[in-house]
Amino acid sequence: MTRSFGRPRPLPADVEEAAASDAARAGSTNRARGSDHRAARARPRRRRLALTAGLALLVMTATGCDVPNFGFPDGVTDQTPRILNLWQGSSIAALAVGVFTWGLIFYAIIVFRKRSDDLPRQVRYNLPVEILYTVVPLVIVAGLFYYTARDEIEINRLPPDPDVTVNVIGFRWNWQFRYLDTGRDGTAPIEVTGRPGEPAVLVLPQNRTIRFIETSPDVIHSFWVPEFLFKRDVVPGRINQFQLTITKTGTFVGRCAELCGVDHDRMNFSVKVVPGDEYDRFIAERTRPASDVTPATVTAAGAPAQTSAAPSTSGSRQ
Repeated sequence: MTRSFGRPRPLPADVEEAAASDAARAGSTNRARGSDHRAARARPRRRRLALTAGLALLVMTATGCDVPNFGFPDGVTDQTPRILNLWQGSSIAALAVGVFTWGLIFYAIIVFRKRSDDLPRQVRYNLPVEILYTVVPLVIVAGLFYYTARDEIEINRLPPDPDVTVNVIGFRWNWQFRYLDTGRDGTAPIEVTGRPGEPAVLVLPQNRTIRFIETSPDVIHSFWVPEFLFKRDVVPGRINQFQLTITKTGTFVGRCAELCGVDHDRMNFSVKVVPGDEYDRFIAERTRPASDVTPATVTAAGAPAQTSAAPSTSGSRQ
């Protein structure tokens, strides 16, 4: 700075420095205005996204009267509504969480995409958001746990005096079914044993309570009929039980649902559900005096030895 007539006079270098400073301030102001303008334009987009998400949720809720099975069959037992509702509810909850998560991801990709080389505003944390993503999963897990425990207790109940009791024996690599209600008053118990190439056929009555008692002499198997919407492991040294009522007639394929060895994939059987009077005829036709049956010690294909004289029927020739 120089003095002219007692007042300071700026040098050319000072003028250039001041002009550069003013330009920098103006650029910062313009950038701030541009940022405010972009934020103002982003707000309507956010509202549109929120409205779209709300409408999608409304559509899903409005069409919820016809909920799909999400891969499950329709079911043929008295437990079908309970099991199917639990499966549908958990699937819808998982789908809702997935859609919400995907929405957040795409929202962040679109709204917060890179527009310039300016460093975005840095934040450390957001307490409401952190509380939200901690509390919401806890509520979801607690709800799923409650409904699962409630339905599991009901499914595992064993009311007394079932109409039919079947001993399910899984062995490598087939099935044997023993009708424990037979073999009384001097008659031989009825058994059905699967053979290689001849899966066992388990005949059961419609609309009667049936208790399954599961045992295994070798490794873990799993008794699974997809239309029952239920399976239970057959564990060596342990007796597992469950009880249900089959409400529809038909023939349903059963499988072993536990990898049990080299021929696991061939360990199939069939469940033939017939009306009650036809089931009674089936039992009557196979009931014979115990004296007419030759005791057997070993059944085909390594099946467990019979504990008493019994008419053992091969799988498909019933």
